[in-house]
Amino acid sequence: MLHHGDCLQILPTLQEGSVDLVVTSPPYNIGINYRSFDDTAGRSEFVDWCRAWARELKRVLADDGSFFLNVGASPANPLLPHQIVLAFTEGPEPLFVLQNTFHWIKSITVETRGGDQISAGHFKPINSKRFVNDCHEYVFHLTKRGDIEVDRRGAGVPYQDKSNIARWGHTGGIDRRCRGNTWFIPYDTIQSRDKERPHPASFPVALVEQCILLHGKGPETRLLDPFLGIGTSAVAAKRQGIADFTGIELDDHYLSVARQRLEEPGVFETPPRK
Repeated sequence: MLHHGDCLQILPTLQEGSVDLVVTSPPYNIGINYRSFDDTAGRSEFVDWCRAWARELKRVLADDGSFFLNVGASPANPLLPHQIVLAFTEGPEPLFVLQNTFHWIKSITVETRGGDQISAGHFKPINSKRFVNDCHEYVFHLTKRGDIEVDRRGAGVPYQDKSNIARWGHTGGIDRRCRGNTWFIPYDTIQSRDKERPHPASFPVALVEQCILLHGKGPETRLLDPFLGIGTSAVAAKRQGIADFTGIELDDHYLSVARQRLEEPGVFETPPRK
């Protein structure tokens, strides 16, 4: 179900403990030009606002649920993601426990065994004499107690060296290992941002799918995104066979784009895993 409105007004209408998984990316308060949201609030005001909706997320989240929070920063404001997490996890009344920290890598350059350097992925270049291009964002895994089991193999990758399958006893003969906390998930290549990605701060479908797989409860998962944007998490839910999805979006245009994306041919097709 997709809701049009302010998450601080809609979240209180949801039943307590009615969500298993939250995957979302709120405004970053770094001056992004959203259509219906002022992304330039004062720092204390912004953090208080974040705690307000996080408090509601804790209420609607099941005790064994997971909350994956994607937060980016700007080179001139690098501490913002950490300040948000500290606001959620510290103080006299902490809301969550930080269980895992993942690094979403958008672009990377690696050196092969032959010495060649290969660059892959996409990033937004900056023109600066002080800062380098920012090619990653954080995904914080927050839970109520810090002891929630995750499906490491379900969200994992095949072994490159197949001899390791028999060499390591913990594999159980299964050709899949934990992917770790660095996720290289590039944006899809597009021809027109206005037509194909009409939102200033969206994330890839595969990023949400990785969180769903790590959660490990399959199609029975009850998934919520209180900052739906153009519906990326809704598309990911459909691809993973999740029927119980709730999305909240303040901007009517972004919501209309989300509905259109869900009706596009092929949206239910999950790309082959690599």
